Amino acid sequence: MKSVERLGLGGPVARWRRLRERLHRDVRKNGYDAERNTFVRAYGQEPLDASLLLLPQLGFLPPMDRRIRGTVAAIECDLVRRGFVLRYDTREADDGLPQGEGAFLPCSFWLADAYAMCGRRRDAKRLFGRLLKLRNDVGLLSEEYDVERKRVVGNFPQAFPPIALINTAPNLRRVAPPAERRADRSAGEVDTGESRRRATGLRVR
Repeated sequence: MKSVERLGLGGPVARWRRLRERLHRDVRKNGYDAERNTFVRAYGQEPLDASLLLLPQLGFLPPMDRRIRGTVAAIECDLVRRGFVLRYDTREADDGLPQGEGAFLPCSFWLADAYAMCGRRRDAKRLFGRLLKLRNDVGLLSEEYDVERKRVVGNFPQAFPPIALINTAPNLRRVAPPAERRADRSAGEVDTGESRRRATGLRVR
């Protein structure tokens, strides 16, 4: 849609918009657990996945929407271990790997982003500070962190955590953080309700 509108390429934009809205409604209906007030990792399943923290950045719903705030709270409850975020609960995920992997560091940066977008700037800065302390003497980060043994694990060095760090740092600014601008552009016409109107004026203080 952006390519058609911005670059003058051909494509059935009106049809794509209808499909987008249809998919959006379907995810809101079937990917959301109303009893727990959280989105879930897959239709018909209760477990969570840390990638749900990206929903406000993608503009799926405004960060102050109760469903987004509920999802952040549910991830805090289910996936945070000693201040760091697991990708998912390995006891419930059949991913072919042994249980008990470390906290995948990009997910913790995503939580810091979500905190900042939801107005929890102090929590965002506190988590960001904890993550910075995991760097080695030349500033490199590993893929994961073992919260029990308090040591870095997984691939080292690894590109994903530094990229997440670079993305999160500007989001802690007081004025027009990039994640908020990106979410505002991404939302397009998908959510035009009251929660959307409230979010357009949101700025992390």
